[in-house]
Amino acid sequence: MKLKPILVIATVAAALAAGAAVLLAKRSVANTEKTKPVVVAAVKPALTVTITRPRAADLPITLSANGNIVAWQEASVGAEANGLRLTEVHVNVGDEVKQGQVLAKFAAATIQADVAQARASLAEAVANAQESAANGDRARRLQPTGAISAQQINQYLTAEQAGKARVQAARATLHAQQLRMQHTQVIAPDSGVISVRMATVGAVVGTGTELFRMIRQGRLEWRAEVMSEELGRMAPGAMATLTAANGRKIQGKVRMIAPTVDPQTRAALVYVDLPKDSGAKAGMFATGQFELGSSDALTVPQQAVVMRDGFTFVFGMNADRRVAQIKVATGRRLGDRVEITSGVTPDTVIVASGAGFLNDGDLVKDMPQAPAPAASAAER
Repeated sequence: MKLKPILVIATVAAALAAGAAVLLAKRSVANTEKTKPVVVAAVKPALTVTITRPRAADLPITLSANGNIVAWQEASVGAEANGLRLTEVHVNVGDEVKQGQVLAKFAAATIQADVAQARASLAEAVANAQESAANGDRARRLQPTGAISAQQINQYLTAEQAGKARVQAARATLHAQQLRMQHTQVIAPDSGVISVRMATVGAVVGTGTELFRMIRQGRLEWRAEVMSEELGRMAPGAMATLTAANGRKIQGKVRMIAPTVDPQTRAALVYVDLPKDSGAKAGMFATGQFELGSSDALTVPQQAVVMRDGFTFVFGMNADRRVAQIKVATGRRLGDRVEITSGVTPDTVIVASGAGFLNDGDLVKDMPQAPAPAASAAER
């Protein structure tokens, strides 16, 4: 019975020994960690980039506009003869015609008969006038002798004047019939291109019926809409470069600027003459740019500019090789260069390539941009 207290004391002593051993082991580990050297990990650059500075350049000043390509002027060719039947149509849409060229013909048989009748009437009037003139001469010779009365003399002289008037009337009638004969041929009033044909063989048309429509001299123009506040920069003779709906580039020249502005849109029309070999068609829509001179500008490579959250930025290089995001305003573009209107100066060092992968404060490895290759002898 006396052994039980002894076992309890032995168990407590063993537990205290185990606890002391654990405590000594922890202190040993702590001392060991204190004696280890501290290793600081080196920060690696996020990206290798090329750097550059903004460059001065002479950029063209342009003004963009939209508009339609239309005919310079259109001519309507109609029928001048009345109630005649079309027998021949010589041209079609797209044909080029010369001034005075015959486009169509009407049946001329009835008018030929009228011309013949008018010519016969003129011959009859001439014969009657000659007889009346002879009688008038005879009366004037006999007037001093008193062989015939004054009344008869007046009758002869009056008949002579009436004969001359009938000759003039007959000549006018013949001339009118000859004009009708000319109107049996539809003549081109100017050189140009046929744009619309309504003439049909066999149709009987009235005076004034439109048969053809033509683009005078084949000339086309671009009617560009320019806002009123931009009109002061425009002048006749300025060059314009158009991009037609088919993608073709066309060079034109400003012919005139409309004297009025649309009160609804506040835009005015600028008329641009196009070359005949432009390949454009009337009715096309085209966008274009007017060339208004040039001015100095500060430019950076296009890949140096990034868009984030609706704003434009470049990344400037600090002395500690960390980049800083700089908000800029952009302007004109020329090739792979972009104009910077605010935000940087010519001395600002910026990231030329790789900017799209950077964030504000990133550490980078910089490499100067390679110089542009020298111009060849042919380019010089």
